Amino acid sequence: MKSVLITGAAGFIGSSLADRLLERGDRVIAVDDFNAFYDPQIKRKNIAEALIYPNYTLYEADICDETRVRVIFDSESPDVVVHLAARAGVRPSIEEPNLYHRVNVMGSQHILDACRTFKPTHVVFASSSSVYGGSTRVPFIEDDPVSGPISPYAATKRMNELQAHVYSHLYGMKVSLFRFFTVYGPRQRPDMAIHKFARLIDQGKPVPMFGDGSSRRDYTYIDDVVYGLIQAVDTPFRYEIFNFGENSTTSLKDLIALLAKHLGKEPVIEQLPDQPGDVPITYANIDKAKRLLGYNPQFSLDEGIRRFVEWYREL
Repeated sequence: MKSVLITGAAGFIGSSLADRLLERGDRVIAVDDFNAFYDPQIKRKNIAEALIYPNYTLYEADICDETRVRVIFDSESPDVVVHLAARAGVRPSIEEPNLYHRVNVMGSQHILDACRTFKPTHVVFASSSSVYGGSTRVPFIEDDPVSGPISPYAATKRMNELQAHVYSHLYGMKVSLFRFFTVYGPRQRPDMAIHKFARLIDQGKPVPMFGDGSSRRDYTYIDDVVYGLIQAVDTPFRYEIFNFGENSTTSLKDLIALLAKHLGKEPVIEQLPDQPGDVPITYANIDKAKRLLGYNPQFSLDEGIRRFVEWYREL
């Protein structure tokens, strides 16, 4: 049995990972501040079943509170740390860049400092496909140059990768970072495109389509991501970066059509100009994750959207 501390543990990915760890008998130390980026009650619903487990401990704490972070680490001495807590989203980061820097960079610094002191075996750290910026050399490979982020959010996630590299180099910390490619599925945040579009289509309201609908994304089903993270919890590396995607792309126009098909409703499209900070394509090369972690996505977008819509209808 491992003792795993998860930051951002009440969120979409964090709560899904916690459930899987609990099911296999691990101890989970959950840290989340339940901020109002979206309705905190959604996060509380995410962890309702986890709270039943005696080996689940919840701390309502902000990673920007360095003293509180260190008290939690001192009390719990986790074997593994999974750091998922962050302010997410490209567009909100353009509106509040200072907030994104404070939480994503300074908050992560507090987590790394606590790990340096209390020495878990290794750290599993969330990055983002956003670090690839406007790269058009596809599919994206982990050793591609990522020196041109085009949003404050992307810049903070690249900074996280650099912070972790420094701690690995100076202190021998074992860190694996994961560049997530548009994760979706049950519990997805309500502000994310798939969830938002499903709600609008279901309500017969216009769906905002930025640009001509030709932009493409690599969409990754939550169960595939959780499987990969479990492998990472069990497999320490000195310092590695991995892509977690599906190794396929879908246009925005086709995504909307697929959602409409599973909802059984006709979408009303509102075409809008391209958004600042958006990129034309994300596309993951996942060979490294397959080779070192046995990561092997099982869910097509069609099946994943079907499962998502099934969950959405039960809300």
